[in-house]
Amino acid sequence: MDAATGKTLWKAFAIDRPPAPAIKNGAGTQMYGPAGAAVWSAPTVDARRDCRYSATGNSYTDVKEGGSDAVVAVDLASGRTVWGRQVTENDNDLSGCASGRKLVNCPTTRGHDYDFGAAPILAPLSNGKDVLVAGQKSGVVFGIDPGSGGVFWRTHVGVGGFLGGIEWGTATDGQRLYVANADVVVAEDGRPGLFALDPPTGKDIWYAPSPKVGCSWAASAPCFNAQSAAPLAMPGAIFAGTTDGHERAYAAADGRILWDFDTARGTYRTINGIDDQPGGSIDVSSGSLANGMLYLISGYRGILGGGSNNVLLAFSVDGR
Repeated sequence: MDAATGKTLWKAFAIDRPPAPAIKNGAGTQMYGPAGAAVWSAPTVDARRDCRYSATGNSYTDVKEGGSDAVVAVDLASGRTVWGRQVTENDNDLSGCASGRKLVNCPTTRGHDYDFGAAPILAPLSNGKDVLVAGQKSGVVFGIDPGSGGVFWRTHVGVGGFLGGIEWGTATDGQRLYVANADVVVAEDGRPGLFALDPPTGKDIWYAPSPKVGCSWAASAPCFNAQSAAPLAMPGAIFAGTTDGHERAYAAADGRILWDFDTARGTYRTINGIDDQPGGSIDVSSGSLANGMLYLISGYRGILGGGSNNVLLAFSVDGR
């Protein structure tokens, strides 16, 4: 869009061809494809290369395409696709198409719903180059060449799945990459928690597991609080929230917990005194930093569990 007028300057599509008639479903209705590759997150701008990068979601049909579960680079001036890197093929899935439900619109070959829900991060390296980092719901973090789309490295931090892996974002402080891994509703024991990775190699530096809680999905399976919210990095510390309402600060060097606040049970000072209204679950975002303050929304519940009371909280080092 033109920033001054709102006029559309160009359009870019993750799937490079329009949908066409494919098969007829069980009700006799004509189905079309390809479809999908939704963009869940904000794009990442690379002023050095005059590009912007987007990460895409899964496919919705059986028709093969190359734009879903992908990272796509687009020229800023023209909207031309510079490169696209699909990391998972045939990830065909629609909400509601669960096992045992015979719905006529479901893909015949179902994938694992390995969306990219998180925006890619352009991380600078000590040698003057960059790496484009993208975390997927598969539990895999990819280090990608921003110039060509080639994959430098891939690191498995979790099991991944429908609500597993990297949900909403990663962070960097210029030295390490910080990855929140949800791993809830997964097929085997997951690794929910916060990870620190080495940007040039993807090597796992440290792992701080989420505290263990009771399981609301399967009584026989081990359960942890989902670490789904995007972490927030500052020099020396990383802020990360979990779905039970805890906001924590971790030491950037080794993952030690420096501070822990339970937003679902705490009491807060308001303009009228002390308010005992609790917060709820922390999902999507671990807050924002500005002028020495941490601002946090507690109460986004989604379907990962936790409380749904909503509060907006402001924290400072000295509590004023």
